[in-house]
Amino acid sequence: MPEGPEIRLASDQLAAALENRRIKQIRFAFDALKKFEPLLTGVRVKTVAARGKAMLITLDNGYSIYSHNQLYGRWYVTAYKQPPQTGRQLRLQIDVSNASAFLYSASDIEILTQEAVLSHSYLGRLGLELLDPETTVDDVSLLLSQKKYSRRCLMTLLQDQKVLSGLGNYLCCEILHVSSIHPTKRLADLSQKQIGQLAANTLQLIRQSYATRGITNKLSRAAQLEQQGAGFEGYRFHVYRREGQACYRCSDKIRKQKLC
Repeated sequence: MPEGPEIRLASDQLAAALENRRIKQIRFAFDALKKFEPLLTGVRVKTVAARGKAMLITLDNGYSIYSHNQLYGRWYVTAYKQPPQTGRQLRLQIDVSNASAFLYSASDIEILTQEAVLSHSYLGRLGLELLDPETTVDDVSLLLSQKKYSRRCLMTLLQDQKVLSGLGNYLCCEILHVSSIHPTKRLADLSQKQIGQLAANTLQLIRQSYATRGITNKLSRAAQLEQQGAGFEGYRFHVYRREGQACYRCSDKIRKQKLC
């Protein structure tokens, strides 16, 4: 599933193409949404924003287009009415004056009023947005220090979108490894210093992944591996998807387990 950095990168691309432009044509694949096509045609796109692992396209007529990429959803931006070459199933197409945006494979799409955005079952319960520039390490540390979270397994707690927004499996694996914390540990098992370091690593790695389009490995190591001929998937991670390979830290073989 795309995680916070991937959705934020997609929203940047959509924003550059759609914001402050009027929708010339919009097409929904699902019959239940087709009734909205006349309502949204000719409407100006105000903003495009990532919200956790979801996308919210806000329009100037009071409505918003909500989508969640789920496991396989993917956005594409192309020249006007030039669909990408893909075998995926088209779910939504938005055409503006000089570009088109296509959402493939995702089925979680809704048209929301402003009031519905606030009460939405996903958007209304999102936790601390880690990719918000105003979010600080102290914010994350204070959140993780709350007693109500103290006995939850870290691997599931960090992926709870109602607590921290934008983290998924690969980021959690990388954050816990860099923090030297076993994923079955609970916050109650950690010292305040460890919680502070976990908070710092959480914020640093999700933002590094966003800035580098997916690299959570040590950047100097990633650059060296790339120079040695490794492909992107071969140098982007510390431990994720590296089962059976040597750990960069201790040289032991990395094991894959289902936890929590």
